[in-house]
Amino acid sequence: MPSTRTRRSTVPAFAGIALACAAVAFPAHAQSDAPLTVEELARRLQAIEQRLGTAPADGAAPGDANALADLDQRLRVIERKLDLQAEEAQARAASTPVVSLSANKGLSIKSPPPGDVELKFRGLAQADGRFYIDDDADPQNDTFLWRRAQLTLDGTWGPLLAFRITPELAGDSVTLLDAWADLRFSPAATLRIGKTKSPVGLERLQSSSAIEMVELGFPSELAPGREIGVQLQGEVANSTVSYVAGVYNGTVDGRDSATTNPDDHFEFGARVFAEPWKNGAGALSGLGFGIGASTGDKEGGGNGFLPRYRTPGQVQFFGYRSAVLADGESTRWSPQAYWYRNAFGVLGEYIRSRQDVVLPATGERESLQHSAWQLLASFVLTGEDAGYKGVARPNHPFTVGGAGWGAWELVGRVGALTLDDDAFPVFADPADSARKATAWALGVNWYLTANFKLVANYTQTAFDGGAADGADREDEKAFFTRAQFSF
Repeated sequence: MPSTRTRRSTVPAFAGIALACAAVAFPAHAQSDAPLTVEELARRLQAIEQRLGTAPADGAAPGDANALADLDQRLRVIERKLDLQAEEAQARAASTPVVSLSANKGLSIKSPPPGDVELKFRGLAQADGRFYIDDDADPQNDTFLWRRAQLTLDGTWGPLLAFRITPELAGDSVTLLDAWADLRFSPAATLRIGKTKSPVGLERLQSSSAIEMVELGFPSELAPGREIGVQLQGEVANSTVSYVAGVYNGTVDGRDSATTNPDDHFEFGARVFAEPWKNGAGALSGLGFGIGASTGDKEGGGNGFLPRYRTPGQVQFFGYRSAVLADGESTRWSPQAYWYRNAFGVLGEYIRSRQDVVLPATGERESLQHSAWQLLASFVLTGEDAGYKGVARPNHPFTVGGAGWGAWELVGRVGALTLDDDAFPVFADPADSARKATAWALGVNWYLTANFKLVANYTQTAFDGGAADGADREDEKAFFTRAQFSF
């Protein structure tokens, strides 16, 4: 009688497990209405054991107590095998980095949980064409060129440290664009050390892949490029106000800093930018405004101390005489704003740059002030949202033979750069340098996909002065194209 009770209590329990295993191994049979015998369960259990790699034991004759005990033992072996496999899978997941590759975010490698170590690889390639029209008096070479070819390594190393390294591969030699490390104490206080973009210019702070026109406008000729130094930055007031304050080696207008400090003087830079309605959904949610500024001393001559100014067509139209030296205070200040609403966007900035200069041969000194402004408007014809970070991705990416045509954007810009009258004729040659340049430009951007876009710009620049006979320099007419790939 005990064996009978054992059989009655054991058969339903182990037969249920065996039925579940049999359903996995033989789903067609599991759906059959025919009753299963212990012999059939034993055969199916043996098939599952073979798939799991467990050696079947020599069982007793089906139907007696020993056969049921054998099934019980074999099922326990399978359960333990499955438990061990689950534990091994969890252990592998806990010790295996997560590697992902996507069209929008590039290649990333994240450490196992908690995942606070991460590396991201991104790229940008811009192939340009430059063509100058009616340039009889001052001919320029039409050309194709690689404007940018950059590979960026971003990363975090624990919750405190973040970093970026971006070399520039375009040109005749490799240069280092960005190389900084962040100590992220909190969203309101991050200490950045290394080479990074100056906080002064609005358009210069845009990503190179997001700028609406092929080349930057006139205010970026007066704003510094990348600086080497240390800065404190952060976001406060629920991320509606951002700030930067730092000390740098210093650089001339419109250029990146040299690899070392050339004159033993430092430059201080700062920026405050507010987006009061950033977290709302109203018409002003895309409005931002602020001011950037820098101050310091410069002492020396040549291109490392005094700037040369270029048109949007990348042709120099102003430069100091070779004997002139920077000798004293250098300051910049720049009010700036943008507003983006649905498909429409507008960006505007003004900048004034002042530099003390001297002509050692005569001892003449002057504090020269140059200024520039621009207003840029854009409209996305296909309904995507415009933004300071560019059109993120087209709603309907271009497909050959399909209905998608990507996103189309129209862009227009006007601006001017005015030189101080006191620069002429002592510090700059009026027969070679213009007193003012005024430009307008029209462009069209075609975002075929989130990673590829084609750009075409026409820019025309007029000058006050700058010709050898005292007349105005010939108008510059330039047509630029760009094919851009980024990930």
